[in-house]
Amino acid sequence: MSEPEKSEDIPEESAGKEKGSPNGGNPAKSEEDFNLAAIYVSDAQYNRNIYFDTSPQAVRLYMRYNHWIPKVLLYFFILVDLSLALFEDPAIFPLPIWATMLVELLCLLVFTLRLGHYAQVIPRDKFWKDPKNICIIVILLLTLVDMIIYGALKATNCYGVRWSRVLRPLLLVNVTEGRQLRRAFRSIRNALPQIFYVFLLFMFSLLIFSLMALKLLGKRGLKTIDGSPYFTNYLQILFDLYVLVTTANSPDVMMPAYNNSYVFAIFFILYILINTYIFMSVFLAVVYNNYKKYLKEEVRQLVRAKRHKMVQAFGVLQEQREGGGEPVVTHHNWNQLIRLVQPDIRNAHRELLWSVADDNNQGCIGKVAFVQMADLLNIEVITLKSRPHPLHGLCPALYLSAPSRLLCRLVQHRAFVIVYDLIILVNAVFIGLDEENPLIANSEWAFLALYLLEILLKLYVFEPRAFFSRHSFWNWFDTIIVVSALLATIVNSAVMSTGNYTSRQILDIVFILRVLRLIRVVDSIKRFRTIINTLIRIGPAILTFGQLIIVVYYIFAMVGMELFKGKVKFYAEDSSDPEKAFCGNPLLNGSDFAQLNYCKNNFNNVVSSFVLLLELTVVNQCSGFATVTHASARLFFIVFHIMVVIVIINIFVAFVLEAFFVEYSVEKSDLQTSLERKIEELELAVAVNSNLNQHKRLCHLKCSAALLKCLPSLFTLLLSVSKFYNLSPNS
Repeated sequence: MSEPEKSEDIPEESAGKEKGSPNGGNPAKSEEDFNLAAIYVSDAQYNRNIYFDTSPQAVRLYMRYNHWIPKVLLYFFILVDLSLALFEDPAIFPLPIWATMLVELLCLLVFTLRLGHYAQVIPRDKFWKDPKNICIIVILLLTLVDMIIYGALKATNCYGVRWSRVLRPLLLVNVTEGRQLRRAFRSIRNALPQIFYVFLLFMFSLLIFSLMALKLLGKRGLKTIDGSPYFTNYLQILFDLYVLVTTANSPDVMMPAYNNSYVFAIFFILYILINTYIFMSVFLAVVYNNYKKYLKEEVRQLVRAKRHKMVQAFGVLQEQREGGGEPVVTHHNWNQLIRLVQPDIRNAHRELLWSVADDNNQGCIGKVAFVQMADLLNIEVITLKSRPHPLHGLCPALYLSAPSRLLCRLVQHRAFVIVYDLIILVNAVFIGLDEENPLIANSEWAFLALYLLEILLKLYVFEPRAFFSRHSFWNWFDTIIVVSALLATIVNSAVMSTGNYTSRQILDIVFILRVLRLIRVVDSIKRFRTIINTLIRIGPAILTFGQLIIVVYYIFAMVGMELFKGKVKFYAEDSSDPEKAFCGNPLLNGSDFAQLNYCKNNFNNVVSSFVLLLELTVVNQCSGFATVTHASARLFFIVFHIMVVIVIINIFVAFVLEAFFVEYSVEKSDLQTSLERKIEELELAVAVNSNLNQHKRLCHLKCSAALLKCLPSLFTLLLSVSKFYNLSPNS
């Protein structure tokens, strides 16, 4: 059996049974041994901590379980399950109840099969002790019960509520592949105790200021802009001042008092200073300090778990040296293992990794070098093949002539980049001018010609396949944007010349492409490039927080649709319906909500709900829904604001701060340095061997900071963070 480990991603240190223990004869390793070792290495590489059965049948099932096809299918059906809200009442695209329920039953069947597959992989007692599995089973059963009850109610024309829809995003959290999302939720759970005490102090401040406002302003007979009494109800004052923290009602809420006397402005200034700036900053400080504290401990546990997996893999493949000594893994066994872990890896790359691990050319590696293999596999080495330019073979006399070489030097010079940066800036000025002016409109052709000339010159200088390699992001970006802008401009001019052009869609595309061209200047400024590269590296982890936001939004959207659907209605601009003036609800007649035309901010479908929740993330303006239902409806929006803005957004900011701090503070890992040094040594050998066999040579390998990037997961920061916190994988 594999080592005992906690079901929620944290392994225990107790060692399990290690197969393949060496004996005097060093028997050849079987296929089952290599499969088991490959699983251990793969788990360490991708940070999977699953207690699985090590029997040959369970190992084969586990390998199928981790295959990319079932994972893609799982996420596809989760997406389908979440997307059913588009077709269910209240729907954007209404479908019969039987159709949506049939699709949901299919999704439940897929989730059940996936869970059953997982149950075949791990021991039965561990399966039932894992909270994730219990949660999934409960969600599936509750959903099935809800579908039966809802279907029966609808069949008898009774009102029904699909309460199980709020459980759908929890599947995304509790599936085995959702470990990164679970870490994000753990960050919330860890931060809540500290946030709670600060929130209590914040609420105490809010209560005190509300009481002062009632006593200072409640008896002065002041009126709001709509003629209602100003600050005479304590609960209303409490809510208005809470909203003021978000600045959604500033300065409207203070204007009646400020108009009465300058002195009352001091009250609001002090309130904003203490509650909006100081307390909100304290929230961020508490969350950041708590996040950093638990991040250090979690990284320590991840490094320990990763090392434990690699030690188990070493135990499976280890052999005893002739004459005694420490156990080792031979080159042959290592190659077999790498072929199983990464079947698509090139021979040159594999030999490069071996040369780094076996630095002394002994033909075998010990435990310390073997344990580092997971980190080596997470470093991507790009192979750049040195090919001659096609023009060099077609017309060498012309391409190697003095004018051609001069042109190549000019294009490669820094001044060429500066000139085109200036052209981009001039183009930005022209974009901001009136496009109706013929001079401005015709200048677009000149700028397009200059950009096309730049691309053609670079293709003349640089080998085309190298210029358009999959790692040359900015070359692809420039070419796609310029060519798309050229095609869109040609189509736009052709359509306009017919005289029947009434739509601005093509013109809008042209304008967007023009503006996107300005992004090119980012790559020319070193500091900008560093920031962008950092954002790209932490992008996958940022997407994890995006999933977290979607989960919370989805839950609140489902609840909001059940509470507020149909309470506010939107009417098109050309509608003559008299109810348009009050958003279809007489209770909103004359309200600010209706007069400001907020009618489209409603919970009448899932898309409108998500847009409204996004608006509420920025400001907390929900007076219309309290008007059409009950004042207690404000609790829904206050809870949403606390959950998303005060907790989740602050945790996200803490993550970005820590990621940038680590990115700017930590140097390259020792493994990356060793890999670069080994590549430099190999390049000398390549230069000698290439003269012997030019067609089958191992072409130019380069490894630089720009060509080293980790795999896209939260685990990509593990090496940097572990070094930042002085956590060695071997400790």
